[in-house]
Amino acid sequence: MKIPALALLLQSMTTVNAWTTTPRSTKRSKIASLKATPTLVDFSKYEGLGNDFILIDDRDKSDPSLTPEQSAKLCDRNFSVGGDGVIFALKPPSEDYDFSMRIYNSDGSEPEMCGNGIRCLAQFLADLGEDASTYNINTLAGLIIPEMNEAEGTITVDMGEPELVGAKVPCTLEANFGDDNQGIVEQTIELENGKSYLCSAVSMGNPHCIIFVDDLENGIDFEVDGPLLEKHPAFPAKTNVEFVQVMAPDHLKMKVWERGAGPTLACGTGACALTVAAILAGKIPRSGVEGTRVTLPGGDLFIEWREENNKIYMKGPGTFSYKGSAALK
Repeated sequence: MKIPALALLLQSMTTVNAWTTTPRSTKRSKIASLKATPTLVDFSKYEGLGNDFILIDDRDKSDPSLTPEQSAKLCDRNFSVGGDGVIFALKPPSEDYDFSMRIYNSDGSEPEMCGNGIRCLAQFLADLGEDASTYNINTLAGLIIPEMNEAEGTITVDMGEPELVGAKVPCTLEANFGDDNQGIVEQTIELENGKSYLCSAVSMGNPHCIIFVDDLENGIDFEVDGPLLEKHPAFPAKTNVEFVQVMAPDHLKMKVWERGAGPTLACGTGACALTVAAILAGKIPRSGVEGTRVTLPGGDLFIEWREENNKIYMKGPGTFSYKGSAALK
């Protein structure tokens, strides 16, 4: 049925009149709501060999002041600050610790620990005026102790002992290594695209899948195989993935696909895990106090696995970039 032209005109006039007769106060409130001042969060930006983080000072809080979703938005490099994760400096849970550390990845997931991140946290604390040579940091992976090397501008982190029992990494590949045959060293892992690799599983408080290759630049399809390994069912908690080339008895080179973040320029726990895996697989000897040099896309870390206490020590920088305030969108 056709609507008469006059009726259409009257309907249009009614619609226009409804807007024009709206009280000015209502119009102003609508416009004001569109221009509402966003909530701002103060932050500092740090990086460890290009692995960059947004640091939040929550020393007066027991839990992070931002949600995982808010943190993921802050990490967006196009619409916000940008970063590989957000790190929160928190109150310690007891007198046994100086501070607590929590971190949300750029996808909103929460890892147990981050090696580059904890060096950045230590430098952040020092820059906030927390004057100490070492810090006892409570993390989801347990106690981690960074030590400030002021003379050379680096930070040495006591990363604790590596976990080598496959089931505790966790990894469900068949165990094939160790006196009790519970470790996983160069065990075959098959991908859904038909490829297979030799995988070593190590935990540094978070899971790692380490794969040794002859040619790091041309011997892998990094962008395809990285995410397939990260989400492989053999790693029920997902995993960080390190592809490693042995350059010399004291020098390893790696590329990392981080769980929850994808390709990054550096991964401190990964550098520790792959050094352990290389020693267990007989690819390199244990190094002296200078440590094994691990070259990452963002630079070098030095990793030492000490026999006397079975602990891993990581040395590298944590560098301030800038600070500011960002809108929570």
